[in-house]
Amino acid sequence: MSKLPNVGTSIFTMMSQMANECNAINLSQGFPNFPVDKRLTDIVARLASENVHQYTPMSGFPPLLEKIAKLTQHSYQRVVKTKDEILITAGATEGIFATIQALVNANNEVIILDPSYDCYEAPILLSNAKPIRVALNNDFTPNWKKIKEATNENTKLIIINNPHNPTGKTWTKNDFVQLEKLVDSFPNLIVLSDEVYEYITFEEAHISIHHRPKLWNRSISVSSFGKSFHITGWKIGYVIAPEYLMTEIKKVHQFLVFSVNSISQVAISEYLDIVDVQSLGSFYQQKRDFFRNLLKETKLELLPCEGTYFQVASYANISNKDDLTFAKQLVTEIGVATIPISSFYANGTATKCIRFCFAKDDTTLIQAAERLMKL
Repeated sequence: MSKLPNVGTSIFTMMSQMANECNAINLSQGFPNFPVDKRLTDIVARLASENVHQYTPMSGFPPLLEKIAKLTQHSYQRVVKTKDEILITAGATEGIFATIQALVNANNEVIILDPSYDCYEAPILLSNAKPIRVALNNDFTPNWKKIKEATNENTKLIIINNPHNPTGKTWTKNDFVQLEKLVDSFPNLIVLSDEVYEYITFEEAHISIHHRPKLWNRSISVSSFGKSFHITGWKIGYVIAPEYLMTEIKKVHQFLVFSVNSISQVAISEYLDIVDVQSLGSFYQQKRDFFRNLLKETKLELLPCEGTYFQVASYANISNKDDLTFAKQLVTEIGVATIPISSFYANGTATKCIRFCFAKDDTTLIQAAERLMKL
């Protein structure tokens, strides 16, 4: 009997397969198609012949832990202990999985805000716990009334994602005030903050869980070097949590992967000395603005994009078809692969919206826009 009976081929795999079969431009999966910073690849090339190929300590390469602590202090003015509060993970997904498996017990409840990324629910179900899906507002902001109504003494975690995938929305200070009130009301509640796009925000600066001292002892943050440095195939991220929670997370992590691949840790540790992570927002804002300007000539209605490298668009004035059907039609007839937003909801909520990834080179975006003008 399957432990995950409702899990099949993901929408991301499906749309990428269709893109390959139809020779379509793939704007569905969230991976960049432009070169990695040559400074980083040069570091990797040099390290390949050095003695960096054996296990690192379970928590991570010590110099990298130090660099993350320094980065966190510089970005958020938060001081974290390298030995006890930071863990290098095999991507953000492993960090999320290990956290949920470590902290959530059978029959606990975990709040997920829909639309949501698909890696949250499986580890909850594998813990014999109950995912509670709470819909965001129509503009994809948190509905605090519904969230509070869904929270009870048995709620162990609330998972937040800011900046938000798939919609590109970001949280306001008031959202964090409301979150603090919720945590105050439920002493057993812990926050799992998915911040993999933390350095990819635009007009408004990112507000992190790290900016909120009241939440530090009750929260876990998850970050991604893969997203920040467009090296998604490296599958390397990190978790920051107070020691009493991190102790439990490490217990699971050591039996999942024990330690993350060594050469990537050493390479990123060196790269952090020369890269300006604060410049990532302006880099991707140029991509966003370029893509949005191209799509102005189409019949699609563009929704606000405040962070991430995804652009959501409504096709409501083009077609009455459901978004999965419309997305498949885009691949087969127009030659552009996207992701239907309904796939991020537990109940497949119909929004007549699709998601584009604009982390692509200019030529790819131009060609995609030319095809979309045929709609």
